[in-house]
Amino acid sequence: MRGASAALAAVLALAAAQARAETYAGPLFDAHLHYNVEAVEHYSVATAFELFRKNGVAAILANSRPNDGSRALYEARRGNPAAGVEVVPFIRVYRNRADYGTWQDNREILAMIVEEEKRGYYKGVGEFHVHGRAADTPVLKDIVDFAVARGLVLHAHSDDVAIEILFRHNPKARVIWAHTGFSATPVSRVEEMLRKYPALWGELSYRSDVEDGGKLTAEWKAMFTKYPTRFMLGSDTWVNERWATYPSIMGGYRRWLGELPREVADRIAWGNAADLLGVTRIR
Repeated sequence: MRGASAALAAVLALAAAQARAETYAGPLFDAHLHYNVEAVEHYSVATAFELFRKNGVAAILANSRPNDGSRALYEARRGNPAAGVEVVPFIRVYRNRADYGTWQDNREILAMIVEEEKRGYYKGVGEFHVHGRAADTPVLKDIVDFAVARGLVLHAHSDDVAIEILFRHNPKARVIWAHTGFSATPVSRVEEMLRKYPALWGELSYRSDVEDGGKLTAEWKAMFTKYPTRFMLGSDTWVNERWATYPSIMGGYRRWLGELPREVADRIAWGNAADLLGVTRIR
């Protein structure tokens, strides 16, 4: 019995070691990072950068309400290249919470975006929230046209109907689809959208159906393998609880990335966001 127990222990230890070995260890690009006013009050810029480094996050797509938070992160990185984390700032469309639900009809928001873009370092507009026919407004069309003219990427928290309207506003738009439509959008519809719009990328925060029981689902594994250049990761630190659980969020990505072929995992973890946003690839 003692020998059988020892053999079982050895098998379990080997299985645990293999599981640890399969965890993805490469650099991560957090393509959905908020540094909102509520976070600024509790997490200093230095603390934020330390958190990124500890979790192997080598680049972030930063946006905030208001835009002061994103600027603070960008300026800190520009002032200290040794910080070890690239910051790619996007222009958020919200000056305050009152702008939610009304921004797409508000020409003051368009004027703010135009003025903010003059700083010369923004790579995109968003994350913004718009759903269904609410995306079909003259102001939002002007914002999309402005983004295309300036080479800015859109980051849209939207359903598939609104995404279609964004591309109808300007077929040359480039769009990161926040949460890839959440789990309410069937995987088959996600694939249909990717086929229809070559300049659409899915960001995977809150896409809860990617895993089942801590394992990558067969459906999503097939999707990632078929479309390895079309997905990216994000933390979506929209509330401070997401900052507090940041290691768990990024660790969850590392777990299922380890189940993919290495070249596919590298694309989703880093390469797709880096290529789209012009960040030097980490080897």
